[in-house]
Amino acid sequence: MTGSAFADAVLVGVLGLLIGSFLNVVIHRLPRMMERQWAAECAQYAEDAGLPTQGGAAPTEQPFNLLTPRSRCPSCGHEVRWYENIPVLSYLALRGRCSGCGTRIGVRYPLVELATAALFYACALRWGWSFTTLAWCGFCAALVALALIDWDTTLLPDDITLPLLWAGLLASVLRWIDVQPVDAVIGAAAGYVSLWLVYWGFKLATGKEGMGYGDFKLFAALGAWFGWQALVPIVLMASVIGALVGIAMKFASSLREGKYVPFGPFLAGGGLAAMLWGPARIMRAIFSTLGL
Repeated sequence: MTGSAFADAVLVGVLGLLIGSFLNVVIHRLPRMMERQWAAECAQYAEDAGLPTQGGAAPTEQPFNLLTPRSRCPSCGHEVRWYENIPVLSYLALRGRCSGCGTRIGVRYPLVELATAALFYACALRWGWSFTTLAWCGFCAALVALALIDWDTTLLPDDITLPLLWAGLLASVLRWIDVQPVDAVIGAAAGYVSLWLVYWGFKLATGKEGMGYGDFKLFAALGAWFGWQALVPIVLMASVIGALVGIAMKFASSLREGKYVPFGPFLAGGGLAAMLWGPARIMRAIFSTLGL
């Protein structure tokens, strides 16, 4: 590797730190934006249908999106200044505490920034300064956000899964990724339909829902990015790791209400592993782990 290639990878990694900081905002705010939208739609439907609403007319809410309002401490309302929002460095300088009230700041914030930076660095190291790196960096950012949103809320927002799906198909057509367009289209369709069939098979057999429609869309997106040939390794890896994590959480009595573990984070992990090491190596690792 030349010094120039290493410098480019470091530069992209620094960009990943900044994107990771923004992803923390997306992970926190996007589910709340969705809840507000649903509430507004329900209130509008009730008003249009002439149905009574509890508490009368809903109060006018302040704008709430990914840019507004400024980030604040949830404990004391202290507005985060620009120099308190520098990825990783501000966390270390503040010793992981709010400068206003001293409340501890979750360590997940710098970890998300560092993980995104590491993924961006890996992409640039492998593909150099190219549209391919740009495509896979966007892929990584989307999966990091989806994994943590689903873990926190069991939601996989269409605002991320659907653009991720279309981006994979477009990247294939533009030859930014090494997947034939026909394989990407078949992968997207097969990814969606396969989990849709699992969902309905499980529901007919047990009367319960084993996963959500967001999982179908995420798996369809992974099919678009890797082609139909990668679907089996990705879902096998996600299932094995998800089962192990679920068993560990059960023994630790840390399962959430309903005794379920969201599947999206493990699908996202399978997708990132497929990008870093390739579907074939994932399959060999699974077979080796199972002693096959």
